[in-house]
Amino acid sequence: MRTLLILGLVVQSIGALSGFIKGATENVELSAQDSFPVPVGNPDMLFYLQRDPNINTIVYELNLDQEGNLIEKEPIHVFWIRYAEGGEREELNYMQRKLAYGVKSRRLDKENFAIRFNSYSKLDLSLEKSGNGSYHVYTLINQKKAVLERIFVGIEGGGFLVPNITYVELSGREIATGKKLVSRFKP
Repeated sequence: MRTLLILGLVVQSIGALSGFIKGATENVELSAQDSFPVPVGNPDMLFYLQRDPNINTIVYELNLDQEGNLIEKEPIHVFWIRYAEGGEREELNYMQRKLAYGVKSRRLDKENFAIRFNSYSKLDLSLEKSGNGSYHVYTLINQKKAVLERIFVGIEGGGFLVPNITYVELSGREIATGKKLVSRFKP
């Protein structure tokens, strides 16, 4: 039952990203999620995902071998930070990884990959090596190419398997200017 609950929340949360593609807004006021903890101290973190009603966070990081080389077969490693349980790091279970928060990658060339959420394939993401040699995940935010920093899914009420998603928000930095970009939509 717990697995079905988690799966339902995740699929609904990430599936709601379709509204982003159809109608995002540029100016967004600060909200409760701005008080959520921000994962720090992980130089390999690419972006993170948070959602109401709790502060547990899903982190997407570079998947590196012991020598620091990118594992090209699976370039992104996804895991929880359980802030509500003392900040413990926990691996995703099979269902979370395969049907919800996990990602698929397809190599485009030597250092670039197309990335898709397992539960929602319509959001275009790419893992690319930048000019300074570091990797970033890129997407369009307000029709501008940006480094993705955070995805937040607002949930207010609803049931365990069918949450009431009030908004989805993408946050990042515009490539051309470094300006912070935020796009929120109501599904």
